[in-house]
Order: sequence, then C-alpha cells, then structure tokens
Amino acid sequence: MKAFGVLLRRELSLAWGRGGGPLLALTFYACVVVLLPMASGRAPERLAAIAPGIAWLALALAALLSLERLFERDYEDGTLDLLALGPAPLEAVAVAKCLAQWLATGAPLALAAPVAALMLGADIKVMPLLVLCALIGGLAFAFLGGLGAALALGSKRGGLLVAVIVLPLFAPPVIFGAGALDGYSAGLPWTGGLLLMLAYCAGAVALSPLAMGAACRNALD
Repeated sequence: MKAFGVLLRRELSLAWGRGGGPLLALTFYACVVVLLPMASGRAPERLAAIAPGIAWLALALAALLSLERLFERDYEDGTLDLLALGPAPLEAVAVAKCLAQWLATGAPLALAAPVAALMLGADIKVMPLLVLCALIGGLAFAFLGGLGAALALGSKRGGLLVAVIVLPLFAPPVIFGAGALDGYSAGLPWTGGLLLMLAYCAGAVALSPLAMGAACRNALD
C-alpha cells in the first residue's frame, strides 16, 4: 500500500507538471463550447436541447488529448523497466497512472461541464446529475484510455492507434450518460442510464489494469 501511495504521488506530480496539467484539455473543451453555436445556430431553444449531450461528448473528446504519453515516456526513458522490477506489480502502476490521470484531467473537466452546459442554455436543474455523470464517465475514460495507451506502447503512430482503440470503448458511457441526462431533463425515467454507466465504469476499473499490465510486459519483452 505504501508503494502504491508513492506511485500515485509520482504520477500526480508528473500529470500536473507535463503540459500544465488540465489546461490543455480545458482549453480544448472551451473551444468546443465556443464553436458549437457557430455550427448549429444561435437559437437558444436548440442550444438548450443539445447542451447536456454536447458537454458530455466534448468531455470524452477532451479526455483523449493526454492519453498517448501515459506510458510512453516511462517506456522511452527506461522508467517502466524499473517500475516492473519494483515492489508494486505493473497492474498497480497502471491503476496509479489512471487515477492520477482522472484526478489531474478528468475531475477538472467534470467540474467545467456544468459551466459549459449553462453557457449553452441548459436547465440548471440538470447540473448535479451532469457533474455526477461526468465524474463517473471521466473515471471510465481514464482507465479505458490507459488501456489504449498500454496497447499502443512502442508503436510509431501511437496517438492514432490510441484513438482507434479507445473511441469505440468511449461510446457506451457517452450513450448511457447522455441518455440519463436527456431522460432527467424530459421528466422521464433516467436511473437506468446512470446505473448502466456505473456498471460499465466498474468493469473498466476492475478489468483494464489486468490488460494494461499484460500489455506493458509484452512491450518490455
């Protein structure tokens, strides 16, 4: 447990130190929100109807920005070899990296989601559910993104490969989260979408580290 705490502190320090932490993802998120009215029209009723879903979709896309280098830098400078020889298994290293990714990028994006939705005219009553969905979905994005980054480890076009692997895996939480938000806004049953997203997130957190550890060992061999 002590080794895992050290790993988590290291990954948090690196996540905030490389590229300014969440600034790049937040900037991308803000650009999507600003450009959306230009593409879809400025009609308030139209923007209000799509605001929660767009804020949720932009969250998924922003989560992609910092995934490529999640394992790559440690792989290139030999740190991953040392971590593989350390007291914590590579699965624990993967969990620490993904949690740090979520805390440094996913959580700030989740807190920015209601601001973006309000700017687009969304109903304020949906904001608590939006934050909850964004936090849960962001955790799933971090672990699924880590899986993509581990599988692409050592490839020449890692960024493209990560996107190809990860985007289909991002689709279910986006669908479940947007369904829950739409149902809540319309006064329809919405708990089913939230529970499905929770189940998907739990599966990602439980199973992705096993695959990440195996992918890292394969890359090191």
